[in-house]
This record gives sequence, structure tokens and C-alpha cells, in this order.
Amino acid sequence: MAQRLDGRPVPATDPHDKSIPELLRELADETTTLVRQELDLAKAEMAQKGKEAGLGIGMFGAAGIVALFALGCFTACLIAAIGMAVQVWLAALIVGVVYLAIAGVVALVGKTRLQEGMPPKPDQTIQTVKEDVQWAKTQAKSART
Repeated sequence: MAQRLDGRPVPATDPHDKSIPELLRELADETTTLVRQELDLAKAEMAQKGKEAGLGIGMFGAAGIVALFALGCFTACLIAAIGMAVQVWLAALIVGVVYLAIAGVVALVGKTRLQEGMPPKPDQTIQTVKEDVQWAKTQAKSART
């Protein structure tokens, strides 16, 4: 015996024996069931992908922390190496000033990029929509004449 999408058995009646309203009702029921099942599948799939993405983000965070520790070690190494030529406090000062200069350059570049992205609106899309509206108005005017 055939089954519906939700697992219920389909009556063994011939579709030719049913009225159009009955067929339309069955079609609506089957469509509703199909859409519901597809939505449930999409929810389950997105939940699984969300879990995977969360784990990936957590691993990136852990990698960032470990990289920060490595930067601290390299900084200590750099200070010790420069400290062989000058006093250690001066070596630390030199490394600190270099880091501060790098941070300043990165901040300026970041500020410029941020200003380019502000305000956050789709300028190109707005322009093309305006062009589409103008085109539609032109078509409407030419259809009237």
C-alpha cells in the first residue's frame, strides 16, 4: 500500500473516482506536509552547521590566544637580543615604540577602511533599483502612447 509523505497510508481508491475538491484537498495536505518536512530538514541542517561553525570559531579563538603567547615569547627574545647591544630597559623601549608605530599604522588603515564602509547601505543596489524604476516609468509612458 502506498504511503503519504507523513507516513500515513494512502487509501486504495482510484484518483479518477474522487471529485476535484477532494483531489485539491489531498494536494493541499500533501503540499503542506512536504513543506513542513522540508522546513524541519532545513532547521536540522542549519543547527548542525551552526554547531560546526561554533566549533570552528572556538578553534580560531584558541589559535589566536596561542599566537598571542608566541608573540610575547618573540618579544622577549627580541628585547634580549637588542639588550646585548644596549641596556635592557632601552631595548624594551625600542621594541615598545616599534609596536606602537605598527599599531598606529594599522589603526589609521582600519579607520580609512571603516569610513569607506559607512554608512552601511548598498549604494550600488540603490542606484540600480532607481534605474529600474526609471526604466519601468519610461516603458509605461511609451505603452500609453
